[in-house]
Amino acid sequence: LPVYNCELLSSARNQNKSWESATSVENNVKSLAIASLTASSIPAAVALDQQCLGGMWTADGYQREVESPNSVMLAVFDSTLHSSPLSPSSSPLLALACLWTILDEAHITILAVHPDCRGQGLGYLMVTALMQAAWQREMEWVTLEVRVSNQAAIALYRQFDFTDVGNRKRYYQNPDEDALILWRKGLKQSEFSGRLHTWWSQAGDRLHRSGWRALSLPAQTDDLAFPLDISIFS
Repeated sequence: LPVYNCELLSSARNQNKSWESATSVENNVKSLAIASLTASSIPAAVALDQQCLGGMWTADGYQREVESPNSVMLAVFDSTLHSSPLSPSSSPLLALACLWTILDEAHITILAVHPDCRGQGLGYLMVTALMQAAWQREMEWVTLEVRVSNQAAIALYRQFDFTDVGNRKRYYQNPDEDALILWRKGLKQSEFSGRLHTWWSQAGDRLHRSGWRALSLPAQTDDLAFPLDISIFS
C-alpha cells in the first residue's frame, strides 16, 4: 500500500478538519508517527517499558499483545528525520499504549511516555487514540488502574471524563501501592463522537504548542481499531 502523511492540525489553525495531507517536513517542526506496534519494535518497547514502568511486560508479553485480535497496541515514533514514515519502527520510540477489548468493556493496560517527552501532549494523544479505538470497536465503557500516587496520570484521565469507582489494595509492586480504579462509560451515547472531535482538536493544539507534527500510517490490515478513522471529523 502507498504511504500518506497526515498532519494533525489544531482547531485554531483549521476549524473544518483536524488532519490534512503533508508532503514535506518543515525544518523547525518535529514529526511523530502513531502506528500499531509491530514485532520489529518489541525490543524498543521492552526498553521503554523498563524505563517508564519498571519492566511490566517482557518481550513475550508484547509479542502476545501484537498478535492478539483483542488487543490494540499503539506506539509513537519520532519521525523527524523521515519525510515519509515508510518504516516507523526504524525511528526512536517515544510512547506506548495498549487497550484490551473484552465483550463490551475496554481496558487500558499500558501507557508509557519517554521521560524526555512528557508534558508535550503525547500522553493526551495516546489516550485519545485509545478512546477512539474503543469506540470504533463498539465498546460500552473503558476502565483502567493507576497508582494512587500518580497524580499526573490521574489528572490526564480526568480530562477524558474518567471517574473513580474503587481501589485495589497493594495492586502494584516495587514499591507496593494501591491502585485507583477509573471508569469512563457512555461510549455508545450519541454525544460521544462529539467528545472525540474535541479531544482530537485539543491533541492537535497540545502537539502544535510543543513543536510536534503528528503523522499517521495508512491501513495495513482490515483491523478496525487502527489506523483510526479520522474522516468522520472532516
